[in-house]
Amino acid sequence: MFELDIEFESRVPLLRTCLATAEILYHMPDYPDLLQTYIWQNTDLAPELPALKRFLEFWERNLDGRLHSVRVTAAKLVRTAELCHADAEFRLH
Repeated sequence: MFELDIEFESRVPLLRTCLATAEILYHMPDYPDLLQTYIWQNTDLAPELPALKRFLEFWERNLDGRLHSVRVTAAKLVRTAELCHADAEFRLH
């Protein structure tokens, strides 16, 4: 009998991989009253999103445009239901 392992998803990074998208609003350096939009998209590990955090830290350290807001969404790339055992194996010479 197969037992459901609740910790399984947290131990297998592939299952935590997601496509993270961030809409970043920032103040333009020359015109601080105007906001500009930047879209960032990358694969990352949910729910912590370390790649996005590193990018935002880089932004604050090295870029002139002060961050106004960040809106984030993430979609899983591999879901548990999509992984299954093969029922049969066929070989050709």
